[in-house]
Amino acid sequence: MSILGFDSIILAYSLEVFLLVRDAQVVRLVERIGDHYRTNISNRFIRPTLLTLPMEKQSWDLIETLTEKIEQYRYQGFHLDELYRQIIAAARFVSVTRRDLAPSLRSRLSGGAAGPDRVLREMAVNNFASNLQVFADLVNELYVNLVELDKTDAKGKRPLYMSIPELSDVGRMLVGN
Repeated sequence: MSILGFDSIILAYSLEVFLLVRDAQVVRLVERIGDHYRTNISNRFIRPTLLTLPMEKQSWDLIETLTEKIEQYRYQGFHLDELYRQIIAAARFVSVTRRDLAPSLRSRLSGGAAGPDRVLREMAVNNFASNLQVFADLVNELYVNLVELDKTDAKGKRPLYMSIPELSDVGRMLVGN
């Protein structure tokens, strides 16, 4: 291995270590986001309609990582740049869901369920808009906490969030304006 190759590996490793987040509050927020998403947003009644949303596979993969893979990161920490990408994907999800799914959710889910499943499906539909807002609020809280950690960790340098232009739209997508 050449010296140049070795230096590149060391530089890449030092950047990864620099961008690692192990904050307990961040871990708790990611856990809450995942629990809420799996229970109230992507539950067995609504998940089939979510898959019809016009979102690219990469966004779905990022949302899955944020909401379902906490065990991989609980002890080793999160990469700040990855969390920012996951937040962008979650914000897009909220925006697209509000626009394309929430207004027609009831009609898309009509029929099929009987007995207790019908009652549970109705509860999922009736509470979907408020559950989507709770999800958006949790993602926003995570974003605000990460920006503060990023600013603190930057120590006079330019924080990472300032170099990711898509983050400037996160607030608008989560609020719905």
